[in-house]
Parts: sequence; structure tokens; C-alpha cells
Amino acid sequence: MATGPVGKISVIIIVALVVALVAALMVAVAGPAYRMQAVELPDAFTLIRWGAWTGLGAGLVALAGGWLARPGTQRRGFLQAVAGVLIGAVTFGVPFAMSQSGRAAPPIHDITTDTDHPPAFVALIPLRSSAPNGVDYGGESVAKLQRAAFSGIAPIVLAEPPAKAFERALGAARDLGWEIVAAVPQEGRIEATDTTAWFGFKDDIVVRVMPDATGSRIDVRSVSRLGRGDLGKNAKRVRAFLQRVRQ
Repeated sequence: MATGPVGKISVIIIVALVVALVAALMVAVAGPAYRMQAVELPDAFTLIRWGAWTGLGAGLVALAGGWLARPGTQRRGFLQAVAGVLIGAVTFGVPFAMSQSGRAAPPIHDITTDTDHPPAFVALIPLRSSAPNGVDYGGESVAKLQRAAFSGIAPIVLAEPPAKAFERALGAARDLGWEIVAAVPQEGRIEATDTTAWFGFKDDIVVRVMPDATGSRIDVRSVSRLGRGDLGKNAKRVRAFLQRVRQ
């Protein structure tokens, strides 16, 4: 067993790799742990934060070790060092990117194509009764923030009858994987829930199809049940729906 500088460097690299793996696990399990109610949301975010910084530290140590064990030297562990650097970078980079996205997005969680008369929830009201965020629209203050941050979110006007436009909208919602809660053609109303993959946050959507002078008008609204801001998730969802309807 090597006990000199060569062996010490190898041990440091292995330790850095193991720590980077543990850090990555901390970040990865935060969402599932919250979904399974094993931890509260603040604790899950703390787990991510500690995992991210631990991953960064381990990656930096692995980077130094990789330089010392680079090809051409007598030290072992270069490939393990590269793995540690990559794992540490991803472990820190993903939460960091999310944090930056959150800072860039406005502190709102309600996005709609009609800020004057947003589509109203009906069937989903009971399911949101215990949610921190209600169903009432925030008014002009929210609309102003939306217009400033997310331009181009507007209703779709189709040159086809409402019944056909309704089926098109319903098909788009299903294609996006939303859980359809209500589909009422007579009212032109579709309500659905979309569950995020990592933390299992539930966001609710209501689609409104109305007659228009040239055919039909489709409006959509997406609202988070939890959180003041949404990292831009609702705007992204609304845009994805509008794009799918246009196809």
C-alpha cells in the first residue's frame, strides 16, 4: 500500500469523488423526499443548498487532484478526479441555475392570456381549498409584472367554430400530459392539473374557449398552488400549450 505522495494524492481524489457523489445524492433526493412527506419544504431546500456547496467543494478538490495526477505523472486517480469534477459541477450547477432563474423571474405564480378577465376555476376550487395560493387573480399588479417579464402571451384566435376549437384545446392539454379534471364543451371550459417531476408541485390550469367574430378565441391560465414565485414555470407551461394548439 502506497503511503508516499503518490498514494496520498490518490486517496484525496477518491475521497473527493465519494463526497461529490454524496452531495449529488443530497440534491437528487430532496425532491422525492418532499414528495413522500419525509421532509418539509424548507428542509428540502436546505438539503439542496448544502448538497450544492458540498458538491462544489468536492469538485474543486478533485480538480486540484486531477492536475496533480494528470497523464505523464506517476500519480494515480486522474479518471476518478475527472469524475469528481463533473459530478461536483453538475451538483452545484443545477441548483445554481434554478436559483438564477428564480431571481430573473418575477415573484408571481399566476399567468394568463387574459389579464383583464382571466379564465375562472370551477371544478378545481375544492382541490385548492387547502392550498396556500387561492384562485382569485391578483389584478393589475400581477398583470403588470407578467407583461414586463413574459411578452407575447396572448389569446389564440382560430377561424373555426368553438366546438372544433374546444377539441383542439383538449387534445393539446392531453398531449402535454396534464391530468384533465373537467372538460365542459357547453361552457367551453377545460380544467387540468400538471405535476412537476422533481418536487411534485401541483399547478392548475383552466382553458376557456369562446366564440369570436372570426371563429373562436382560446384563453388559458396556469396557477401554482404553492409559492409566491414559480421560476417562470407557469409562463413556460402556457407557452407550450399555445404552441401545441397552433400545431
